[in-house]
Amino acid sequence: MVGQRPPATYKLTILTLCGKELCMESNWAAEHLQVIRTLMERSAVYRRALAPVMIYNGSVGTAAAVLGRTLKIDFPRNFILYWAAVGLLAMAGSFLLVRRQALKDAEPFWSPPTRRVTQAMLPPLVAGMIISVVVLAHAESASVKLGSVFVMHWLPLTWVVLYGCAFHAAGFSMPRGMRLFGWGFIIGGCALFAVGIPDWATPIDSAHGIMGLFFGALHLAYGVYLYFTEPRRNET
Repeated sequence: MVGQRPPATYKLTILTLCGKELCMESNWAAEHLQVIRTLMERSAVYRRALAPVMIYNGSVGTAAAVLGRTLKIDFPRNFILYWAAVGLLAMAGSFLLVRRQALKDAEPFWSPPTRRVTQAMLPPLVAGMIISVVVLAHAESASVKLGSVFVMHWLPLTWVVLYGCAFHAAGFSMPRGMRLFGWGFIIGGCALFAVGIPDWATPIDSAHGIMGLFFGALHLAYGVYLYFTEPRRNET
């Protein structure tokens, strides 16, 4: 009848439909916000394939350690210059591998994630370079025993710890495993700092052994791990 109020059940149905519609719109907005947040996180994370870089650096580090021990590079100055050249070779190869990936994917090499990773790694690496230059300048003026112990044991461990700090800092813009990789260098280097040089190890064995273990074997092991896990991560 005209002018008659709608029944209470009709009002309840209208309110229920409005509530469901508002709930659906709220869920839709939340889902879209989650998609946008995921896309932003992915754009902020360094997503280049790291397995080739790790395997390359591990191969270079292992070969350099074996070659340095075979050639008996045990003089402090020669040791620093030798491993500085190895480091430059590793950096150049890593640059070419990453650049090839960028060209293959038709993406800019100097992307925002690449800049963030570089900026995070730079302070510890620059600190290591400055320490090396200072030690190189004073290596010949120190006593033979002191210079040999410091350069052939303490300096490689300093490189290891600072290298781990660099990777841990960069890990906040990279997959989580990279921070754990950095922690491995930091903890391992500090542990060897505490243990010192074993009585049975000569300075040359200690120096090239440390470099081969951390910059060779650990890189190879992590590179192999990434080789089998990165494709599955990319598929998801």
